[in-house]
Amino acid sequence: MQTYTLSLGTAPLLISLPHDGSAIPGALSASMHEYARHSPDTDWHVGRLYDFARELGASILRPRYSRYVVDLNRPCDGHALYPGHSETGLVPTVMFDGRPIYRDGCAPDAEAIAARVDTYWMPYHQALRGELDRLRSAHGRVVLWEGHSIRAEVPMLFDGRLPDFNLGTNAGASCQPRLRERLASELAAQETYTHVLDARFKGGYITRNYGAPDAGIDAVQLELAQVNYMDEDRFEYLPERAAKVQSLIRGLLEICLS
Repeated sequence: MQTYTLSLGTAPLLISLPHDGSAIPGALSASMHEYARHSPDTDWHVGRLYDFARELGASILRPRYSRYVVDLNRPCDGHALYPGHSETGLVPTVMFDGRPIYRDGCAPDAEAIAARVDTYWMPYHQALRGELDRLRSAHGRVVLWEGHSIRAEVPMLFDGRLPDFNLGTNAGASCQPRLRERLASELAAQETYTHVLDARFKGGYITRNYGAPDAGIDAVQLELAQVNYMDEDRFEYLPERAAKVQSLIRGLLEICLS
């Protein structure tokens, strides 16, 4: 069973989209409430949003399955990423709006969670590590770009409205200082979107685990407010609005490649 797709590029840039998948296997879907079965907390349309990066020579890694099956951006031992803040886990049991994902008595036990890690989590991370190693071997250095998006307002996770562009570098630990400075300057130079650096979303497991600037891997996470490129209520992609977001993201990725 193929649980992800990897488009191989030629440039020293890997774009990972760990929450792009929305599929839920039938047996798992049957254990969920009806309202959870279409995976509303997906990072909707980020694969389409980043498709232009193929023109830059980037590799793109995308999962097939929903974060409700297993969250690829969480450590496989399930420890918390943001102590003191509400967050969903390795295998979420509640949605972002607080409603339960599973019907009574149907939440996965430890054995079921371990099986999901083996089936879905491990293959994605093996592919991610393998592609990073390939690109680093070919170029000497590689940038891992973590592409994410979320509704602009999610009270369970953060107060108020999220800034439009949320750049995360694990407080500067996951990439070279010069790259962090140049990306931050690019965001500061534009006046269309609000932005923040290393705030509520400073980088999830993938950014923190794989970012190793001293070893030739710079990792950066970008969390986007979905309202900037889609209709959050109808889950509809809005091409004209998205094109403006893509223009700024392209500038950020070109900095990574320079």
